[in-house]
Amino acid sequence: MNKILLILQREYMTRVRKRSFLLTTFLVPLFFIGMYVGIIFLTKKSFEETHTTVYIVDQHGEIGPLLKSAKNITYISSNKDLQEQLSSLNNEDKNTSILVIPKDFTNHPNVEFLASNKPNVSTQNDIKSNLSDILRDFKYQSLGINTDSLKNINTTVSINAKEITSDGTTKDSNTEIAMGIALALSILVYISLFLYGSQVMRGIIEEKSNRIIEVIISSVKPFQLMMGKIIGIGLVGLTQFVLWILLSFVLAGIASTFFVSKSELSEQVMGAQLQDNGSEAIAKSGNAMNSISPEAWAMLQSVNFTEIIVCFFIFFLGGYLIYSALFAAVGSAVDSETEASQFTMPITMPLLLTYALSFGVLMNDPHGAVATWLSFIPFTSPIAMLVRVPFGVPLWQIIVSALLLIIGFLLTTWVAARIYRVGILMYGKKASYKEIVKWFRYKS
Repeated sequence: MNKILLILQREYMTRVRKRSFLLTTFLVPLFFIGMYVGIIFLTKKSFEETHTTVYIVDQHGEIGPLLKSAKNITYISSNKDLQEQLSSLNNEDKNTSILVIPKDFTNHPNVEFLASNKPNVSTQNDIKSNLSDILRDFKYQSLGINTDSLKNINTTVSINAKEITSDGTTKDSNTEIAMGIALALSILVYISLFLYGSQVMRGIIEEKSNRIIEVIISSVKPFQLMMGKIIGIGLVGLTQFVLWILLSFVLAGIASTFFVSKSELSEQVMGAQLQDNGSEAIAKSGNAMNSISPEAWAMLQSVNFTEIIVCFFIFFLGGYLIYSALFAAVGSAVDSETEASQFTMPITMPLLLTYALSFGVLMNDPHGAVATWLSFIPFTSPIAMLVRVPFGVPLWQIIVSALLLIIGFLLTTWVAARIYRVGILMYGKKASYKEIVKWFRYKS
């Protein structure tokens, strides 16, 4: 046990002190925060750049005045005929276009949209929607139907989804939040198992190719060396996760402080003042902003974060130990990473299959037969169970899945250790599946 602890300490301290570890730990949260800020900035800039001015050549005479300008489109009624407007279009900005409404629009609703460049699809959709509403009102009026009465009819249906608890009470389901958490956990575990499992394999291949392994094996048993490497790198991964979570919260707080524009907030309040008058507007806008927080807080309170975090560490560690043992066996069987690909693909197929299913089958039916059985199989449960947990899983299923995961780890480690003890000292000979089976059968 002392030798395993020494190897564990060496693997942990060596990797934590590396510059690459420090850079990855601190730059990944910055990267994601920067990515989100960049997406928001570019999206806002894109909307500003796609603003279109549309000159209306209304041959019908009654449609043009009914078109309503929106945030990204401004309608201007043109007093020129089509040819004059076309000749002046070349001198206008690139986001200027012409909408030609024919005389018989109400009978044959076909219009022409003329632009100097390829017309923006979203602009065309906005115009189409606006004209469709106008045409519908014309049709209603021709049939003697009061359009004002129709507009006052509200046909929107809202569903307040609730789930029944074990004690017979109900609570909000918040399925969207559960789906978001499940998706995030699926991606995080899938990437992490590959990342840290590959580190175990690369470390073994490196030591084997440098012949350092021969010196180490003279002092420790192969099983002790394998377990020390697996646990040490696993602790590196947990350390990195904890630091990522803490840094993400800190950076998110800083970003929300510096990137929320106070000017935009003041503009909203000013707009409300102009619309409503003085202190009443401020009170209304304040109440509107305050009303968002309790709803968001209630939605967050409905999520059992304690259960999710505990399950994450249990199933991440279990999955990591299983797949790292397999990666260690592969690393001992080959002399380079190029040779390892033929062995890594079969052992990671269950993980890849579960990851692919998590985007559809598992989240769409988290309590179905497929999701339930996948959460019991040790090679698929690290992802399958974590996808199901945000939707609510019976405690007995979590316990059974965790126990099966532990049993799977013990069996996998036993198999991997028998391969590792022989393969780690094999040089020059290209391994095959038949050869690996022979190594497994060798007696100590």
